[in-house]
Amino acid sequence: MNYAIVTDSSSNLPEYMIDDFDLHVLPLTFMGNGMQYQSYLKGQTTDLKQFYTMMREGVEFTTSLPCLASSEQLFEDLLKKGLDVLYIGFSSGLSGTFEAIDILLRSLAERYPERTILSVDTLAASAGEGLLVWHAAKRAQAGADIQEVHAWLEENKLKLAHWFTVDDLMHLMRGGRVGAVSAYAGTMLNIKPVMHVDDDGHLIPLEKVRGRKKSLHALVDHMEKTVTHPVNEQLVLITHGDCLEDAQFVADDIRKRFNEDVEIVINYVDPVIGAHTGPGVVALFFFAEHRN
Repeated sequence: MNYAIVTDSSSNLPEYMIDDFDLHVLPLTFMGNGMQYQSYLKGQTTDLKQFYTMMREGVEFTTSLPCLASSEQLFEDLLKKGLDVLYIGFSSGLSGTFEAIDILLRSLAERYPERTILSVDTLAASAGEGLLVWHAAKRAQAGADIQEVHAWLEENKLKLAHWFTVDDLMHLMRGGRVGAVSAYAGTMLNIKPVMHVDDDGHLIPLEKVRGRKKSLHALVDHMEKTVTHPVNEQLVLITHGDCLEDAQFVADDIRKRFNEDVEIVINYVDPVIGAHTGPGVVALFFFAEHRN
């Protein structure tokens, strides 16, 4: 293939997929305890358990965009090799990353008019973005050209369903996703929000349930209502904030309900998203008739 696929660390794909597809990843930045970190460095493993342990101990993290100078260097290196570029980015409804990188790519397009440079605002987050990247890479491996893959992404991105729940509403309160009264009351009453990413790429609380197990079941309830069949012909991704048992609980629930050998991949939520959702987040991603 004569083009490179570039995405963000927010896509939450496991390292083996990044390697298998020869993907290029722009690391977003997070800060805590007076230190600044990159959320992805190829060949290096971030201790995500330690990251979530620090959050549980009260460390508050802030986040930032990828370094634009490093991003520009990565894109230029690819273009100078004679490769076209397809950038598949983090939802513009949740981050300024896509807008910043898209402006950078427009500038590069003027400097490299002989190259095709395309971008897709996935309007997706975490492994929702990642699942779109996975499908794009599979199509590229099968021989689809850059225009075909770009068109497929634009046509199908709003069929990528995201369902989230969190264990601690206080992190959503700090990020402005829920009000202080709702957060404190919900914590006292053991209320767990069930959220999704809407067609504009925003994280939207959709319902409230009492108790952790009910919130995990609710993720699969929504899947059952909208998932594209046959389920065993698609890849399902689950991400979690250092709560692997809960992620496996959701995976087991999926397999029980659909009575199929569903291919499910489980991975951590990266620090940039995890800084806003906190430990205990569980998210489910799949292709559906519509997002909600």
